Amino acid sequence: MTPLVRGGRALAALAAFLAFTSVQRQHGQGTHIIVDVAVAAAVFVLGVVHWLVTRWAFDGETLHVETGLLRRDTKKVPVARIQAVDVVQPLVAKFLDVAELKIRVAGSGKEERLAYLHHDRALALRASLLAAHHGLDPATPEPPERPIATVPGGRLAWSVALTGSTAFLIAILIGLGVVFTVSEKAGFALVTAAFVYLLGLVTGVWRRFNSQYGFTIAQAPDGIRVRRGLLGSVAETIPVRRVQAIRQIEPVLWRPLGWRHLQVDLAGVGKRDAAGGSGSVTKTLLPVGAPEVVAAVRAMVVDDRGVVLTAPPARSRWKAPLSYHNLAAGHDRDVVVAVTGRLRRVTCWVPLEKVQSVRRVQGPLQRALRVATVHVDVAGRRVDASFKDRDVDEADRLVDELATLSRAARSRTIPGATTAP
Repeated sequence: MTPLVRGGRALAALAAFLAFTSVQRQHGQGTHIIVDVAVAAAVFVLGVVHWLVTRWAFDGETLHVETGLLRRDTKKVPVARIQAVDVVQPLVAKFLDVAELKIRVAGSGKEERLAYLHHDRALALRASLLAAHHGLDPATPEPPERPIATVPGGRLAWSVALTGSTAFLIAILIGLGVVFTVSEKAGFALVTAAFVYLLGLVTGVWRRFNSQYGFTIAQAPDGIRVRRGLLGSVAETIPVRRVQAIRQIEPVLWRPLGWRHLQVDLAGVGKRDAAGGSGSVTKTLLPVGAPEVVAAVRAMVVDDRGVVLTAPPARSRWKAPLSYHNLAAGHDRDVVVAVTGRLRRVTCWVPLEKVQSVRRVQGPLQRALRVATVHVDVAGRRVDASFKDRDVDEADRLVDELATLSRAARSRTIPGATTAP
């Protein structure tokens, strides 16, 4: 069964290749059908070989994975360095009731994979790895979880429809329709020229709906558990201790409905940050939700009940006339909250214990207006928690105050930690 799954991963590309060569043969070009069959067989054989040469074992402290035919690749994953274990089922794997384990390891900047196990066996191994990671007997069953929210399919569909990319796609299709009514030849020429771009837009819209369908969130001792997927399914865990920041995004088309979207930035996983050298990745915590649901989900990560948001001085309008109405920021002893955006309003929460540096920046126009921006930096490059265009006296005070509070927050979390940001 596993070889079928591995071959199925390349099914779309293989089907496109066979269709392309079939069209070429109709015009007297391209390869012979025997060559096409040989390519398809090679894909399947490679999947069989990879499956046959893969071995794994778990001794309670380390997961051993060996693979490779000519060059053996041996990996050892200590449970002490495991951050999370996700269970992934592509479409073919779902039909065959097998699954892949994606293991996030601290400091490696990548995910280790083990594919494919029977679905129940994958769940059992995941529970054993996480139990051993927390110092428990590997035979300890997975702890129960508390359901928090489920995103209805209809709401998800409307949220995808009410996005800029979908609106742009619809506008292009309407324009092509108008061109076709005037001249079919011109219409076909435009479709041919824009085919790749249109395919990218359609694929992006479909991928978002497919990957986030059935999105459910639950709280468990090991973090926030997320299950999602229409054709394939993913069961992943977001460790709260790895969250560097959380963002709430309010697209302009969603505002009349009161919908919001939540993202989290995790440190130590995913791709390496080329500039800063620290690994980070952005994950969806809630694709779409009403204010009360968003607040309940956000409360699992940060508590901002003591934060009072304030706006920059009125003279900052000269620098940011389009976004001034959204600019606000505030903090307490635990978290920084910043609101930015012109049409799309973005609110960012940064736990002070995660702050790596505090910067005061002042451009030429800001110097003329006697304002400055204070940036709060954490791991990654996409986080924007900033006190924008504040009075210079307030900015100077914030730099010292936030640095002191971040040291204190780290000391409460990690006793003895006194490193300045």
